[in-house]
Amino acid sequence: MNNKLEGKNVAILVTDGFEQSEFTEPRAVLKELAVGTHTVSPTSEVIKAWDGDHFGETVSVDIRLQDADVADYDALLLPGGVINTGKLRMLPEALKFVRDFFEAGKPVAAIGHGPQVLIDAAVVRGRRLTSHPSIKTDLINAGAEWVDEKVVADQGLVTGQRATDVPDFIKKMVEKFSGGNV
Repeated sequence: MNNKLEGKNVAILVTDGFEQSEFTEPRAVLKELAVGTHTVSPTSEVIKAWDGDHFGETVSVDIRLQDADVADYDALLLPGGVINTGKLRMLPEALKFVRDFFEAGKPVAAIGHGPQVLIDAAVVRGRRLTSHPSIKTDLINAGAEWVDEKVVADQGLVTGQRATDVPDFIKKMVEKFSGGNV
């Protein structure tokens, strides 16, 4: 890995039910690289992860979504989790937050069910990406080119398929967040 990320800030948009490994593992690597990470959530105080077939770790929220400003961040991470993405995609302020990253030309990484939020933010049309296979049709119907690969990079967007692909996803995320081929 490289250290071009040192001093940068990454927003991690999540709420209750986010996929634990899709949050904790990328965040740990970013922190090792001296990146400031902020857990951004519409929920205040704490949120719970989903781990396999039950709720997992509790994570403190760093900043409420309504108080977060895209200008304060260099990139966005969208972990998956069916419960998490189901809630986020229903919130206009979450969709605006995501859209603002795309409009600002800042890199975004989404894994598993995370791209569901991208669908409702209307930022997938014409993009090549992957996701958990269960949302393949949703992405195609939203105008994306869905591919059956572990990790896909399309301009400043990195997508990963599943929690088992987190190590490959992290490598590509770090590359893009560092400015590689954005």
